[in-house]
Amino acid sequence: MTIKALGYVGIQSTKLDDWSGFATSLLGMQPVDRGGAVRTFRMDDRKQRLVVTGDDKDGLGFLGWEVEDAAGLETMAARLDQHGVAVRRGTRALAVERRVGDLIVFTDPNGHRVEIFHSPEIASDPFLPGRPISGFKTGPLGMGHVVLNVDNIEVAMRFYRDVLGFHVTDYGLKPYPLYFFHVNGRHHSFAMVGSGKQSFHHFMLELQSLDDVGQGYDLAQLDEGRVAYTLGRHTNDHMTSFYAHTPSEFFVEYGWGAQVIDPATWEPFETHDGPSLWGHERLYLPEDQRGRLREMRLDAARRGVRVPNPTNCAWLDSVIASE
Repeated sequence: MTIKALGYVGIQSTKLDDWSGFATSLLGMQPVDRGGAVRTFRMDDRKQRLVVTGDDKDGLGFLGWEVEDAAGLETMAARLDQHGVAVRRGTRALAVERRVGDLIVFTDPNGHRVEIFHSPEIASDPFLPGRPISGFKTGPLGMGHVVLNVDNIEVAMRFYRDVLGFHVTDYGLKPYPLYFFHVNGRHHSFAMVGSGKQSFHHFMLELQSLDDVGQGYDLAQLDEGRVAYTLGRHTNDHMTSFYAHTPSEFFVEYGWGAQVIDPATWEPFETHDGPSLWGHERLYLPEDQRGRLREMRLDAARRGVRVPNPTNCAWLDSVIASE
């Protein structure tokens, strides 16, 4: 029994009202609850995917990882206990709040709260986006992905790979160590950057249509300073996306077209072409840091680096490769 998807993300924020506008009018999520110091949002048939809680600080509140059933939850609890991780059972009240059947709670080596759950509640009414979009790519692939800055990547690697059972998809070592992990067919549901910091870098939402992303990019540019990375394409997962500053101290990646892998046959490898094939100019960085990343993209362009024509189907890709 293993973790099968990223189920939900919880955010702490000093700007609840700003999050309400950002999550609906730009990202296209559906507001659900607006009670007290909590705002929750839907992306699909799940009753909630994003939880924003009022706090005196901004950042990641918790990550919710899904397992198949109660037996899977017990297996993960026992595995964590065997590795000396302090685990506690979530209360009934917390399960109701998270809209799940049951859950366990613990802390990762970077001090982030992690929850593992089973049996998420399914809504009876259809998803109604906050702005006209084709919808989010979720289902078996989960909510999207999350990326953390970590101060000790070796310790974090041992925890997420060896304890939680995440699988390395690929990794890069320049200009900083960067590891990507999959738990299903999504190229990565989790990644970490060995930046020497301990913080939340971003979460990613994948859309069903490139036009959803393009129109979101237009909307983001109307809000001065909202765009953090310009529109671009990632080298490893082939995602076309832009990054937006959230009302808190991290980003949201808004993208389309990532490759879907076959976890049964995938072999991890090192990448050498930098994080982006084109675009993704990091507007928030000082010019010297932007310049180093820009040169990596230009070098890839000089060498004519391309990604394969996407079919977005692991099975079809394998058939084409065999022929």
